Amino acid sequence: MFTGIIQGFGTVRGLAKKGPEGRLEVDSALDLSDIKTGDSIAVNGACLTVTTREGNRFSADVSAETLERTTLKGLRTGVRVNLEKALRPTDFLGGHLVLGHVDAVGRIVEKTDRGTSIVFGFEIPRELARYVVEKGSVAVDGISLTVNRCENNRFYVNVIPHTAGQTTLGFRKVADAVNIETDILGKYIEKLLPGGKGGRGIDLAFLAEHGFGKGY
Repeated sequence: MFTGIIQGFGTVRGLAKKGPEGRLEVDSALDLSDIKTGDSIAVNGACLTVTTREGNRFSADVSAETLERTTLKGLRTGVRVNLEKALRPTDFLGGHLVLGHVDAVGRIVEKTDRGTSIVFGFEIPRELARYVVEKGSVAVDGISLTVNRCENNRFYVNVIPHTAGQTTLGFRKVADAVNIETDILGKYIEKLLPGGKGGRGIDLAFLAEHGFGKGY
């Protein structure tokens, strides 16, 4: 689990394809002395498992599912990526709870300077739009952002200079593809509600069946 607060950049040293899967090698600007084989690390918001580490260089196997759902499949040698080490119980939760399980690839459709900040507009698949709400949280390439407004299958965020300078958003441009992870809370709530996706849902009959509401 992660927070969406990017800790530093990495530089891709190679992505070797092995059939439908791949092996990613990254040089990190972060101190990885506390990372061991088997630990999780988020690369552009995608949770990967470290398989080898030598100094500040690590490798991770990338499954066919991850390559299919994320922008990792397009990484090239020399490209910079966002890195975040897994959340520890004693860490500050500065962003929001990010699983590192990318929902889909979105695209930048607007990048406009507004004062010292930048307003980004992102277009996402229509089926994800219901999970993005005004003033809610969303992870873009692993970066925890607050949604300013939503329009159909687009949403807009304000990026302050610090975030632009410390993440890949600083050099992203219109039409670039990005990894999108919506807030997990919305998905659970949807499933629990009557008629929710993939579940029976919670209604008065369900509550009565499980001992709630008696005597009212």
